[in-house]
Amino acid sequence: MTRATFQFHAELNDFLPPNKRQVRIEHFYGERASIKDMIEALGVPHPEIDCIEVNGESVDFAYIVQDGDTINVYPISTVVQTACLSLVRPKPLNTICFVLDIHLGKLASSLRLLGFDTLYQNNYHDPELAEISSTQNRILLTRDKGLLMRSVVTYGYYVRNTDPQQQIVEVLRRFDLFDLVSPFKRCLRCNGILQAVDKQVVIDQLPDTVVLYTDEFHRCQNCAQIYWKGSHYERLQRFIDGVLDLNG
Repeated sequence: MTRATFQFHAELNDFLPPNKRQVRIEHFYGERASIKDMIEALGVPHPEIDCIEVNGESVDFAYIVQDGDTINVYPISTVVQTACLSLVRPKPLNTICFVLDIHLGKLASSLRLLGFDTLYQNNYHDPELAEISSTQNRILLTRDKGLLMRSVVTYGYYVRNTDPQQQIVEVLRRFDLFDLVSPFKRCLRCNGILQAVDKQVVIDQLPDTVVLYTDEFHRCQNCAQIYWKGSHYERLQRFIDGVLDLNG
């Protein structure tokens, strides 16, 4: 059997069992394997990794692990603190957009509320989620680390928090999105773009009380859902303000 020593840094330890966190891991293996396959066999998904250092030298995912290698694996949050040159980081996305798994429905609504292009359906299967992420260059947000390990996934992130309001703050911080927030721009139901519409165009679709007291309306260009500033608006605005106050 051959041996390699791994050290995972910062939040990459979230994927390891407690006895392997923040320590050097002696990993024994028999078959020739790439460093990507070996890292994922230990439980860490490749999209979470920014830099890999072997015996003091930066390597990419194709590197074949050698007997006696000393390996340090860094997430994006700590790369600026190391001399490791990233050879695995994908090129920056021109536009930030997301696709979410079935476990993150409330997070999907929050992202849409804040103006981010977010695909979500409760009947997406894992292969479809991975394919959408790959072909459309969407960041895959998930609570399933196995999904992130699919080879076609380039952009992805494992959402740590389980509380929806903490999840939205976590994602905004992780991808530095606070300055890109543009509320009430997208349909919460389908992700379509909202556009102002004249009251007379939609008046036959409105409740009588809304007709009497409201004059400003928006309609989804995809599903035709109509939006106005009703009793829910102040609640949503408080949510948005609460999220933005947590920037920093």
